[in-house]
Amino acid sequence: MATTVVTGANRGIGLALATLLKQRGDTVIATCRKPSAALVALEVEIIEVVDVATVQGVGALAAAVGNRPVDLLINNAGILVWGDSLEAPKFDDIEKQFQVNALGPLRVTAALRKNLRPGSKVALITSRMGSIDDNTSGGAYGYRMSKAALNMAGKSMAEDLKAANVAVVILHPGMVKTDMTGDHGQVEPIDSARGLLARIEETTLANTGSFLHANGQPLPW
Repeated sequence: MATTVVTGANRGIGLALATLLKQRGDTVIATCRKPSAALVALEVEIIEVVDVATVQGVGALAAAVGNRPVDLLINNAGILVWGDSLEAPKFDDIEKQFQVNALGPLRVTAALRKNLRPGSKVALITSRMGSIDDNTSGGAYGYRMSKAALNMAGKSMAEDLKAANVAVVILHPGMVKTDMTGDHGQVEPIDSARGLLARIEETTLANTGSFLHANGQPLPW
């Protein structure tokens, strides 16, 4: 039975991932700042008060996981703050997105590095909005910049973990109907989660560090 850690599991994509992982028989460790009723109803292990933007929050996660091996780490926690522009950049919001979206997964992965064994996998839930080549509309400085930084972190993780036989995949979930997007999306969370898990299953050392859409499409950097 595989042990999987999912950050940001209280709603949206994270909740959908936790649901499917439990259904397939994984031991699911779900982390969040505050659990939702839906997450509690799943009856998985929940680690509360985990803010990936803080050393204390990630420390609480590492302490709760302890020395247990982690077969799959899904760095899903993220935020999006709309409204920053070149004319009126919201620097506090931009910095907050960096702390959660880019530094958060690095903090979590570093804290759980000791739990990753040969054959373990790390997944980073990013966005194609972090693609430089794909940016044809501008704006969204904080979100775009933080996700571009996350993509680079994922590529470095893939290189650094290769010798330990730990594969890394960087995944865009699609435009998903969640609270974060104001339910303005084309994909339901459960359908996105199915695609994400399929891509994770396909990830090996041969394709580690890939940047992929949940549907399998390779994305430009």
